[in-house]
Amino acid sequence: MKRAIISDIHGNLEALQSVLAHIADQHVDEIYCLGDIVGYGPNPCECLDHVMDHCHTALLGNHDQGAMFDPEGFNSGAERAIFWTREQLENSGGPRDRIDRRWDFLGTLPRISRDDPWLYVHGSPRNPVNEYVFPEDIYNQKKMEKLFGLIVKGSFQGHTHVPGVFLESMEFITPDQTDYQFRIRDEKFMINVGSVGQPRDGDPRSCYVIQEDEAITFHRVDYDRSITAGKIYQTPDLDNFLGDRIQEGR
Repeated sequence: MKRAIISDIHGNLEALQSVLAHIADQHVDEIYCLGDIVGYGPNPCECLDHVMDHCHTALLGNHDQGAMFDPEGFNSGAERAIFWTREQLENSGGPRDRIDRRWDFLGTLPRISRDDPWLYVHGSPRNPVNEYVFPEDIYNQKKMEKLFGLIVKGSFQGHTHVPGVFLESMEFITPDQTDYQFRIRDEKFMINVGSVGQPRDGDPRSCYVIQEDEAITFHRVDYDRSITAGKIYQTPDLDNFLGDRIQEGR
């Protein structure tokens, strides 16, 4: 089994196209998407189309959910982006059958996927859509024990846009600390696969992982961020900060 796992595309078409091209050279068996296909970025319709065409499994993220229902817990910039995304999905997506196909796809996205002993979510094993698991949570023993208690062997998630490995021994390992490859061991683990469209770990390149039987490999993929940022700057309902963040990786 060789599975590519992507997450947090956030309407960034240039990043997604570059990652899919990189994945095509890795000869994977299938692609999983852990959610947040839309939100923040300027190309929600196109990104949904690519995920529908290329991903074996896709899960519901909080921004995907927000596009369908009243957004909760978003800051003002994220909320405005969600409403703009919703308008794009409804009115700027081409023929009616294509628009309906996207809405139907969003409406049927599951919150969780299992392929024992592996678990796949957007947020966390406890709250698949909305709960964040940050690197500093390794100091919250009660929280981490509850999360690892829901895992058979390993889980894969996104949501924070910060890639790395959480170990049951209360350790967080960044990709560079493992030379970008984590060897699977007896200890339970949670993998944050990072973000395709809006990395926040100081590296603006897209991030995704490839899961194999004995190891998880982190990949960073560069793309022309100025194109995506320029689209954001030209869209009044998308904060300029979102374009800055793409270029800075923070």
